Amino acid sequence: MTHRERVRTALAHRQPDRVPYNVQFTDEARDMMAQCCQDPDFEQRLDNSLAYLSLRKALNYREVEPDIWEDEFGVRWDQSADKSIGVVCNRIVSPDSLDDYAFPDPHAPARYAGIPKLIAQYPGRFTAVNYGFSLFERAWPLAGMEEMLVYMMCEPEFSHDLFDRILDFNLGLIDEVCAFDIDAMIFGDDWGQQTGLLMGVDLWREYIKPRVAQMYQRVKAHGKAVMIHSCGKVDELFPELIEIGVDVFNPFQPEVMDVYAMKRLYGDRLSFYGGISTQQTLPFASVSEVRREVGRLLEEVGKDGGFIAAPAHWIPRDARPENIAAMLDVLTHQ
Repeated sequence: MTHRERVRTALAHRQPDRVPYNVQFTDEARDMMAQCCQDPDFEQRLDNSLAYLSLRKALNYREVEPDIWEDEFGVRWDQSADKSIGVVCNRIVSPDSLDDYAFPDPHAPARYAGIPKLIAQYPGRFTAVNYGFSLFERAWPLAGMEEMLVYMMCEPEFSHDLFDRILDFNLGLIDEVCAFDIDAMIFGDDWGQQTGLLMGVDLWREYIKPRVAQMYQRVKAHGKAVMIHSCGKVDELFPELIEIGVDVFNPFQPEVMDVYAMKRLYGDRLSFYGGISTQQTLPFASVSEVRREVGRLLEEVGKDGGFIAAPAHWIPRDARPENIAAMLDVLTHQ
């Protein structure tokens, strides 16, 4: 099987020849592994199943001060400590200023210039375009995290207006991305923390669900798969995510949900992408423990398809190199 055939088979809940996998690194972890391997191009030799392109920094992403980066929405990210994403350090919109804020153009061709290059570079892989910070994660960087959660409780008119404007932008972006010969779109939109939903299920259903349903159905109308990324304990949403068209859930964190129980409950209707612990196993386990955990995931969660094996998030800088090597050895020698 090619990688594309392998992933498509798994997402159809059939058993592929081996479990597909995809391993990604934070900038710090990538630098560490390149040094340990004495190979700056080691990542190109991992033989991942997915060809993956992020749109987050595709257009007008620039350093405006030392370690302060501004995105196309005008949000500024302090990357002095976190070089991969950063911490929001400004506020763009409020109930008083939203009408004066102009969203970027979702149809700007330059944003999508990397997609044909990705397709040409990895013709045998399952091609996924990632649109991170897609709805709730687009709203709170514009308005502030604490502020947005309060607005959702106390300023419903503003909150609905902001989410609708983000949705309009997103639908235009989806149409542009899905015009290319890709296999899937990945939407990043963290709704959870370690013990449950950040905003609670009622507010999620009021503000988030109806809008992401439109986004996912637009992708499905183009014949592409829907993959979502939401950190945290959000498994209470799985029946509703299945209902609105999600094909693949990531990051599938074993710290916040029983991944084997999730496979038993939903594995015939929902595929999972992730599952290898980045909070406990890769930083703290022994090499033999890593091998056992990854092997069990491949055997049990990978049974009958429905699984893309991966670290539960991009590998962090505190992961032990010997554990990363052990994980890769199990994944590549199925």
